[in-house]
Amino acid sequence: MSSPSHTPHWLGFWAASLSLIVVFAASATPIPLYAIYRAAEGLSYFDLSLTAVFYFASAITALLIFGRLSNYIGRRPVVLLSVVLGTLACVVFLNVSSVTPLIVGRVLQGLSCGLASSAAAAFVTDNAPHKPAWLAPAVTGTGTMIGLTIGAIISGALFEYAPLRTVVPYLTIMAGLAICAVLVLLSRETSPRHAGAFASLRPRFALPHASWKLFPVASCIFVATWALGGFFQAFGPSLATDQLGTSSALIAAIVFSSYMAPSALGGPLSSRLSPAGAQRIGTVAFAVCVGGLLASLMSSLVVPFLVASACAGVAQGAVLSGSIRGLLANAEPHERAGVFSVIFTTCYCGAAIPSLVAGQFARFLSLPQVLSGYWALAIIACVVTLIAARNPASEYREVPRQAA
Repeated sequence: MSSPSHTPHWLGFWAASLSLIVVFAASATPIPLYAIYRAAEGLSYFDLSLTAVFYFASAITALLIFGRLSNYIGRRPVVLLSVVLGTLACVVFLNVSSVTPLIVGRVLQGLSCGLASSAAAAFVTDNAPHKPAWLAPAVTGTGTMIGLTIGAIISGALFEYAPLRTVVPYLTIMAGLAICAVLVLLSRETSPRHAGAFASLRPRFALPHASWKLFPVASCIFVATWALGGFFQAFGPSLATDQLGTSSALIAAIVFSSYMAPSALGGPLSSRLSPAGAQRIGTVAFAVCVGGLLASLMSSLVVPFLVASACAGVAQGAVLSGSIRGLLANAEPHERAGVFSVIFTTCYCGAAIPSLVAGQFARFLSLPQVLSGYWALAIIACVVTLIAARNPASEYREVPRQAA
């Protein structure tokens, strides 16, 4: 289906932004229900961490194999495929009776989010307005966290107050995905189809030459911040149950979202800083906040824990936005999907590997002891960033909007 040439850029921008957000909202929908599934189906901490690992592994697979595909067959078909996979995952979750449907659904969601991370993010950047310059990096850097927050809160609230409480959350998010599909179909394609699609399936890291010098520091930041997000995905509901003494799905969603939601503030707050400046200040704040999380969790202090979590989320948004601004500074339009593929592959690896390790250690360690490992990652990222962070070789420029 070909969109009319006069379709305005703002429609593509909002369609891509909403698709990125809603796909990740879908991936968060089952998370507040984990404690309920654990009690009803006898699932263990290891089972829950395993679902996170499968989710991250499938997202990595999608990024490595299909991360550059939208450069060749167009943004819209890949974004639509992402939406369809997210819908199929919701269908699987309508009947959870063991860990197997959770794993199957999370695999589908991982593929969906992996495709959206490259294609929808590139679609956002293609259609972004000239000003403010921080808008596109902020959406692509924190849209995932905003989506996770929205999905978790809606799911937790509907579970507590709606009828058919293990069904309605998924039906609601499926309606949102359907709206996204319609908006994408109405949007203008920004990456015309051309030869090379099959060759693009060969996994490889594709960054502009000038961006490789910035990647080591950025990768440390991606790993540390997304690792903590993986901790909240796997153990957030259990924190609410075991540490806060509540089985409420809504409270579990709030605990999970206390880290995800504030990340949306980080991009605008750091917009006046250079990419390296945002990285340095953000990683120091992030390390301090994770230390605060650990201290409050060990003392069973709920309010300080939520405050430290929110501050860590803001710091995460700042360092992600700054890192993405730096890596995109020298990227041409046809290179953007590859850049986002590298960014989010690194992010998902940073979430998957610590989640796998944490799941093993959670068998005999307490959650505060597990969290101390994530604090160590934050400290390492902080030290590396303070020593090695640098700005792009050419001064950061606004990403040009393509002509209609």
